[in-house]
Amino acid sequence: MILGLVAVCAPLGDTCLSRGMTSMPAISLAHPFTLIAAVFTPWIALGIALLIGFFASYLTALSWADLTFVLPATAFGNVIVALFARFWLHEPISLERWAGIALITLGVGFVAQGPSLTERPPMLPIPETQAISETKQPVVEIEQEQVR
Repeated sequence: MILGLVAVCAPLGDTCLSRGMTSMPAISLAHPFTLIAAVFTPWIALGIALLIGFFASYLTALSWADLTFVLPATAFGNVIVALFARFWLHEPISLERWAGIALITLGVGFVAQGPSLTERPPMLPIPETQAISETKQPVVEIEQEQVR
């Protein structure tokens, strides 16, 4: 579910940003107020909201899976972007790009076969008495130096 949101929110958000920006005149960093005004247009605001949803989903996925598992799921978003661009925004896509999209899909399939989380050796707990003595020692030395 979370990886599905990761894979869909970013491409949909990017597509909404593109839809909104193509309906506006060219923006220059020399005129920052135009850029700020663009943020409040409906398509761009929706795109930003979807990208915030992507980021929240991405962070959630990273909390339980390895980056090497989650990042390829975001790469699958390239496939979705191409489909949105072609069929919603009516952008032409060359044969070379479709071939690249096919390779990305194949690569994501390989990565999805592996485990989502690499097994790590368990961390050994520090005994409480050792942890307390390690934290108090430097404080005592600092206090003695300040008295001198």
